[in-house]
Amino acid sequence: MSRRLSLKIGPSGVRGIVGESLTPQVVISFAAAFGNYSGPGEILLGTDTRPSAEMVKQAAIAGLLSVGVTPVDVGIVPLPALMLHVRQAGARGGIGISASHNPIEWNALKFIGPDGIVLRANQAAELTDLYHQGVYSRATEIPEARADASTLARHREAVLAAVDVAAIRARRFKVAVDCGNGAASVATPAFLEALGCTVEALNVDPTRPFPRDPEPLPENIGALCGLVRERGAELGFAQDADADRLALVDETGEPLGEDCTVALAVRHWLRRRPGPVVVNLATSRIVDDVAAAYGSRVWRTRVGETHVVEKMIDVGAEIGGEGNGGVILRPVNACRDSFVGMALVLEALAQEGVSLRALRNKMPSYALLHETLLCPAREVAPSLRLMQQHYRDKTLDLSDGLKVSWPDRWLAIRPSNTEPIIRLTAEAPTREGAQALLTEAMERLSPEA
Repeated sequence: MSRRLSLKIGPSGVRGIVGESLTPQVVISFAAAFGNYSGPGEILLGTDTRPSAEMVKQAAIAGLLSVGVTPVDVGIVPLPALMLHVRQAGARGGIGISASHNPIEWNALKFIGPDGIVLRANQAAELTDLYHQGVYSRATEIPEARADASTLARHREAVLAAVDVAAIRARRFKVAVDCGNGAASVATPAFLEALGCTVEALNVDPTRPFPRDPEPLPENIGALCGLVRERGAELGFAQDADADRLALVDETGEPLGEDCTVALAVRHWLRRRPGPVVVNLATSRIVDDVAAAYGSRVWRTRVGETHVVEKMIDVGAEIGGEGNGGVILRPVNACRDSFVGMALVLEALAQEGVSLRALRNKMPSYALLHETLLCPAREVAPSLRLMQQHYRDKTLDLSDGLKVSWPDRWLAIRPSNTEPIIRLTAEAPTREGAQALLTEAMERLSPEA
């Protein structure tokens, strides 16, 4: 992949292949720009477990020091824990060093504002302008970097405070986890043990990333499914590299699919506190059915955590998320948080006294399928215009790429925020129906078509 293709700058921060597009100089310059943007004070830095994490962190520290900002190294921590710590500590901001679901050769800088929320689109644009101008105020005095080891405990306490810990502990769940040797490798077993769970742990060695693809899709978590069956666990949890996404495995060792994570969390929260729900355009319609049962309205946004969070604030929604397994519970954390997802699922199981499969079966079922297509940035707009013309007589939503809707199914085609690809998502009552939508779209988009 060329340097041009492997560097992505956008609302999700800046990410690229380390040493190719994400060089030390790029990191230093972006960190210096963020330091200037944030102003004097402390910036917290946390990483996942990628081999490049230390190099990228030290380059970011150098950039911050060069403009007189104090870096605070919080170590290897889940991204949601870092975001909560930024808000609680009154820091000027934070930098999450993780490329999330991208392969191990990638890394990224995710910029967090003082409110513990990833920079909004307009804020990210201002930061990017500063970076491109390349003119930063220089420090008259270089501050001292410092470390802070309180991030995991702060986050654990905040999540536990949002659920009925006594009810969960009384169930004495046996839980299998696969942390992918990522940022949650230490935090997740300790968190579940604090909830009274017996933990069967897989891939919790932060020194050996990544034994599987870090994206917790069903095809990547077969070892966890086997562990659930082998050890007789009641359920399994799988996380991505920065631990903002959660996938579930039921007591038979079958993965539920990431789309069920948010739906289950929404259902459980609305049973307690009905109210508005916000999800992105590519999230399963299961959420709509669940919300309707509790008289709650669903708002949909463009794909991207910041878009969902902004809308949640606008409409006063407490619960929401993205269909890739990212649960957002604003009373705890205005970001995707796999620990919130685990806590809500365990609380639901404890209070309703059922298995995970039985809980899932209380919601309707649809087939949700995904495809990707390599697409350089210059080809995205022509491709979307082609598909808009093809589906011109259907119900179209152009707010984020193209979403085509029928009474009982939908197809979304949109450029990725993090990779030079087009993502296609289709949902229908049956797998065959969803696959037919994807096949037709792929044939139209492919150069051979």
